[in-house]
Amino acid sequence: MASLFNSSQEIVFVLHGLNVTQTNRHIYFVFILILYLFTIFINLTLIFAIFLEKMFQNPMYLFLCNLCINGIIGASSFYPKILFDILSDSHVITYIGCLTQVFVTFFYIYCEFTNLSVMAYDRYVAICKPLHYHCIMTIRKVWTLIFLTWIFSWLECSLGIVLLARLPLCGVDIDKLYCANWAVVKLSCVDTTLNNVYGLILTFSHFFQTIFILISYVNIVKVALLSRAERRKFMQTCLPHLITLANFEMSLFFDVMYARYGSNTSLLALRNIMAVEFLVVPPLVNPIIYGMNLSHIRKRKPKHNS
Repeated sequence: MASLFNSSQEIVFVLHGLNVTQTNRHIYFVFILILYLFTIFINLTLIFAIFLEKMFQNPMYLFLCNLCINGIIGASSFYPKILFDILSDSHVITYIGCLTQVFVTFFYIYCEFTNLSVMAYDRYVAICKPLHYHCIMTIRKVWTLIFLTWIFSWLECSLGIVLLARLPLCGVDIDKLYCANWAVVKLSCVDTTLNNVYGLILTFSHFFQTIFILISYVNIVKVALLSRAERRKFMQTCLPHLITLANFEMSLFFDVMYARYGSNTSLLALRNIMAVEFLVVPPLVNPIIYGMNLSHIRKRKPKHNS
């Protein structure tokens, strides 16, 4: 089937996920704006708290700052556009704008997975090899891991966007609140096997990252059970990480499964919640979970942390 658009036409996608009336759109706008600003605020608060307390020399807190920065990126890939759409009568997005939103969302997902894997490795070394921790997790190595996290995430996203941009399209209707990779792929006029294969490769990559994290924590739990001090360390630094991982993985899994196999005839509210949960909840919940230990963090000197 030939593309409905030629190279000179500007493609404008129509988003069909939003359904608000004139009477309540301002209520939704204020609520979502407050939620967005609060998400940015608590992430920045945790970042500044760590840097002002000079804890940026501790690997765990550097990775936590990276997680918060990525949370801001993830939230910003969704909130500004939905806020604009709520006040607008037409919910549209340009082709370039759509690809940009897909890229930023992609980057957030891949960076989150990779950073959580690195954090698991850091906790494994801290608890299972405490005497060698500062020899293994040097500041130079930590910054290298953070740099590689961003670079690999950028490369994965760039390749995904290249594969998406090559597809000729035969439609402009996206049944979602925002532009997502699979939603655009479904509009293609040609075979999308290459895109599906790349998606499968990334899925297996994330699966193996999850296995790596779980193996790390199996070893951590074994050591933590041996002493009260290690159990306390596990509860303070590892449990929040596990909660973060479980929340992100489950929300992303439901979104992917629903996007591919869900019914468009189901409740709109349910579809919207499942579509945005991984973009809204982790950036909001992660700094709250880790921030609960801030009073404990401030009482400890960085050189005594692991």
